[in-house]
Amino acid sequence: MFYISSISILYEVSPLEALKTEKLQQLLRQGKVWRAAEQRAIDDAVLSTGFAELDELVGGGWPKGALVEILSSGVQGLSLLAPALVQLSDQYAWMAWINSPHLPYVPRLQALGIDTGKILLLRKLRDEQAFWAAEQVLRSGNCSVVMFWSDRLGTTQIHRLQLAAAEGGCLAVLFRPSSASRQASVAALRLQVEVEAQSLSIQLLKRRGGWAGGSIKLGGLGIRSTDRYKT
Repeated sequence: MFYISSISILYEVSPLEALKTEKLQQLLRQGKVWRAAEQRAIDDAVLSTGFAELDELVGGGWPKGALVEILSSGVQGLSLLAPALVQLSDQYAWMAWINSPHLPYVPRLQALGIDTGKILLLRKLRDEQAFWAAEQVLRSGNCSVVMFWSDRLGTTQIHRLQLAAAEGGCLAVLFRPSSASRQASVAALRLQVEVEAQSLSIQLLKRRGGWAGGSIKLGGLGIRSTDRYKT
């Protein structure tokens, strides 16, 4: 399914229509869509994660115009993006969610200060459709962040997502299973995230221009059995 989120209402568009190149480009280019690339000069290399310990671990924050991989054995890690999504809500740009396993829980997001009217939601796409959509929205220059959930990407596809993120000046966040840690990746940053009691355990697997191997634990994220907004 292809959705555009506006506050608490999700508007559905035919999947076949939405996945035509001209249809998606029309949505990205129409007057109501934000030309983020024209307004956003990527002067700073990173966007603060909103967590001092995590900023220190990853080299200052989420790398702009680059690919981040968050690996876990379940659906974990989304809460780490919440402070960044609050910051990005101030930008005149989409925040894209592609094939998220659960619907964003609008009241929760709004309570955190996230502008849900800027969420571009694409769900229940086949693997090839989801990858195509992710690459297109990353390149478009109209998104401040693209979050993509997938467990079936090859090395070449990962490389293409990194290139698209750099071209669009967009933060790309790829959620993958823990088994993907065995696969080589050109991502600028790779994190392994797992839930431990009421905390998230975060291990640094890869960091551009820095050492891997550090780890931290973050609590107070409202975590229960899984790190998700709504089932």
